[in-house]
Amino acid sequence: MDDRHDILCIGSVLWDVIGRTDRAMRVGSDVPGRIARVPGGVAMNIAMALARLGLRPELLTALGRDPAGEELLEAARRRGIGTEHVYLSDDLPTDAYMAVEGANGLIAAIADAHSLEAAGDKILRPLADGRLGNAAAPYRGTVALDGNLTFELLGEIAASPLFAGADLRVAPASPGKAERLLPLLDHPRATLYVNLEEAGLLAHRSFDSSADAARALVAQGAHRVLVTHGGRGCSLACGDLLLTETPPEVLVARVTGAGDTFMAAHIAAEIRGAEPPAALTRALEAAALYVSGDTPL
Repeated sequence: MDDRHDILCIGSVLWDVIGRTDRAMRVGSDVPGRIARVPGGVAMNIAMALARLGLRPELLTALGRDPAGEELLEAARRRGIGTEHVYLSDDLPTDAYMAVEGANGLIAAIADAHSLEAAGDKILRPLADGRLGNAAAPYRGTVALDGNLTFELLGEIAASPLFAGADLRVAPASPGKAERLLPLLDHPRATLYVNLEEAGLLAHRSFDSSADAARALVAQGAHRVLVTHGGRGCSLACGDLLLTETPPEVLVARVTGAGDTFMAAHIAAEIRGAEPPAALTRALEAAALYVSGDTPL
């Protein structure tokens, strides 16, 4: 068993190409701004945030044996993120993500995570072959899992003895992939991190508040759920417990990766022993700092 890390981050690791402008945009807008290429993907964003918070994350993902993949491996290592168990493919290219953000938020995005999907359960081999665990002695640490994996693989994870002892922290990659998490909705060891739209997709209904959404998902079988709603109230529900808190008000400079930062900060606070109200507060403060642009990438 590998004890050189604090948490496994399983899912997408890719290059984010993000165009940002301080002007409001609509379909067809052509405006000046800045374009950046930075490490991204849900699993990578969570890992980077965890590393900034002083934890030691380890990646389980798929990268191509290409220059883009080699650059990502080096970028992860520089940030204190473990890459020993990354699956490297000779025939699949490294994935990518492209987004445009304006003063009025995310305008559009395309996620190309086809290589991660094609790699399938190959990325989980270290959990089965003894390097990180096996069916007889499953991994018992914290696992951050993202919805860029296929519906079929997430279903296998939900029923797998390899994850029977893990503290699962699960997030969809986007509203478009939220329903991939349905196999994990009633998992007895899973905490779901979703926004209001994603909660509605999982529950097959719409909600007016994060509190209503969190209560509904728990009633539907979720063990524990955190529902964010931008700058409005964020709610945590688990059994009879319901907490709601409003994030600090900040000037929004970026949005891509904010939910991943929130999730990472909440996990880090709980790993260090914070009680539910304090962990929720720390997560909201970290996300606010990130969207304000004051957190380095």
